[in-house]
Formats: sequence, structure tokens, C-alpha cells
Amino acid sequence: MAKEVLKYLHTIAFTHRNFEVTKIGLLHVPLDEQYTRLNPVKQDFKLEELLMLSTCNRVEFSFVYNGTVDTEFMHQFLRAIYPSLGEEDLTSFVIKLEHYQGMNAVDHSMSVASSIDSMIIGEREIITQVRQAYEHCASIGLTGDLLRIINRHVVETAKKVYTRTSISTKPVSVVSLAYHQLKRLQIPLDARFLIIGAGVTNTTMGRFLKKHGFKNFAVFNRTLEKARLLANELGGLAYPLQELNLYRDGFDVIISCTGADHHVITPALYEQLLQGDQRPKTVIDIAIPQDLDPEIIAKHPVKHISVSLLQQISHENLQERSKELAHVELILNKAHKEFEQVLQVRYVELAMRAVPEEIKRIKADAVNEIFKDEINSLDAQSREVLEKVLGYVEKKYIAGPMKLAKEILVNHG
Repeated sequence: MAKEVLKYLHTIAFTHRNFEVTKIGLLHVPLDEQYTRLNPVKQDFKLEELLMLSTCNRVEFSFVYNGTVDTEFMHQFLRAIYPSLGEEDLTSFVIKLEHYQGMNAVDHSMSVASSIDSMIIGEREIITQVRQAYEHCASIGLTGDLLRIINRHVVETAKKVYTRTSISTKPVSVVSLAYHQLKRLQIPLDARFLIIGAGVTNTTMGRFLKKHGFKNFAVFNRTLEKARLLANELGGLAYPLQELNLYRDGFDVIISCTGADHHVITPALYEQLLQGDQRPKTVIDIAIPQDLDPEIIAKHPVKHISVSLLQQISHENLQERSKELAHVELILNKAHKEFEQVLQVRYVELAMRAVPEEIKRIKADAVNEIFKDEINSLDAQSREVLEKVLGYVEKKYIAGPMKLAKEILVNHG
């Protein structure tokens, strides 16, 4: 029965392996729109359950469907969710998507949540994204019993991967590596940060620093509006980039990531920012080409953390993470076998849901009809003892078959 139901499980995935991130972006559906866009699809296609996972480099749909999932189905399914998507893009998505069915779909979900299917192996954010995607779809009535069981097993398996292996212990993202460098240098929480550039990387970096307790930020950007957005989020101050040379409040750390094709931080500008302060400073320069003029490093006591240094550390850490893949595979293989048992037990539970009610009915018939006269002839104390006996027997008859069925599955399944 369990395997029979599992064959109706499908996952279609659009990932970084087959599509540019910008293309995947066309498939994102905001959380507040998912019910209005996905519920009609669930109803129209007669899907028993439906789940959407959407991250920066993947969009996936898992569903339970008792029908043929072929190219025509994929085309109609995507067209229903994305009515304004161009035909050329739609066709490309259908041709290049990844399709998993049955236990292969479960295995894929475990690989995703364990990060070994991610663009960056070992990034733990994915387990939270998987859990939150399920919780949201469950809250709007898209999922059911099968996807609930799968999600629970997938998340439990991913937790084992992260706690029993070292796959996520060494950071590889630029932001994580930069933060670890600051931590290694023992930068105090009241350090004054100059953030030059308010793009995606510096925004992520700023959020990361705030999360870890840093609170003194000044944000400079070519467009003041973007600087204000980031500064407001960090509780800092915003300035236009062209006024950087007028800044007189000092700094301890500069984080710079602009799209300029020249050195944004020149020796003269650096001197102005120092305001005569000769203490060592830290500069995290993650721009390509770099924003910091190399002459500054030669003239001043600067701990320079460059993008090339971070990339080198990232490469080394990725190699270390890759060594853990064998350990991860062992956990996933065991989880594969365990899930088959979990599913079998669940369907025994579902099949035996009628047992307790049937036993209660038999008991009621015996007490109220078949042996009614005999029981009424008993004294109060005897009736009380009889009720206790019947209650005990009822409880044991309900629990016994269930326990026995589970033991048979575990020992012989």
C-alpha cells in the first residue's frame, strides 16, 4: 500500500544546474500570492497535495497526482501557474526541468535539505527554507498526510547530516568568511563601520554584522535612497558616496563593494578619513576590481581582507566539505531505508483507524443490548468492577494489534 501511494509522488525542479539564476527568478511566487495562484492549480489538475519550494537558486514543486506526468502535463501545469510567462521561456523550462518520482523524489528532497544539491555545499540556510516552505503550504491547505510525513523525515535527516558530519563547519560564502576574519581579529562590537556600496553583498554583510551584535554603521552609496534603505535596516546613518571625503566621524573597519572600475578609496581620501588616527584599521574589500588603492596598504597599518583572499579560503573550505560527502551519503542511504518503514507504519495506522471505533461499538452493543438485563441485575459494586474490566480489555484490544503490526513491519518489512 505504501509503495503504491508513493508512486504518485512527483517533484519537478528548476535549479542552478540547468538555469541561470535570473531565469529561475521568473518562477518565484511571493508567499502572499501562493494560495491564489496554486490552489486553483491543485483543484483544476486534481492534485491531492501540492508544495512549492522557492530559494534564490531553485524553484521546486512536489505534488501527489494519480495521472500521467509527461511533457504535455508539465507545459499545462506551468502555464496555469505562470500565465504571463513567454512561450519561449516556458518551453525552455519544460525541456530542461528535472523530474523525480516516487522514492527518487524523497531522496532528492533529502539531498536538497542536506545541502549536497546546493550551489554551495554545506550552506545550512536550505534546511530552514525547506521547513518554512512546507509550513506555509500546509497553512494554506495545499499539503496533506504524505507530504507531511516526507517533510518531517527530510528535516530530521538533514539535521543528522549537519550534526554528525563537518559539511557545514567551514564557511565558504564571502559574507561568512569576511565575518570570521573579523572575529579572528577580535574586532569589538562597538567598532565604527564604514560601508561603501549598498548592493546585495554589502546588504547581506551588514545584516550579518548586525545579527552578531555590531551596531555602529555609516552607509555610503551613489544613490542616497539605497544607502538610506540599508542604513535604516542597520540603525545607522546614510550618505551619498560623493560626500565620503567630507566624513569626519572616524572609522575602525571599512567594508567596500562597489561596481566602480577604479580605486574608490584613494590614498588622499584614506588620509582624510583617518583624521590623523594612526591606529591599525581593517579594510574588507570585496569589489572586483578592488576599491582600495594598494598604495594605502604600503603606507598605513591596514589589515586588508581582499576578495582574492576570501576566494582562496573558500576554495580550501569547499575541498574540506567535499571530503564529508561520503559520510553524508551513508546517512542518506540509511534514511532512505528508514523512510520506507516510516511510510509502511503510517499506512498501517491509517488502515487500522477504524479498529478503536469498532471495538467501542462492540462494547456498547454488549452492555446496552445483548447483556443489558444481566448487567442491570448486578449490584453497583459488581457493575463498577465490570466497567473496569471492559475498559481494560478495550484499551488492550486497541493497542495490541497496532503494536503487533508495527513490530512485524520493523522485523520483517
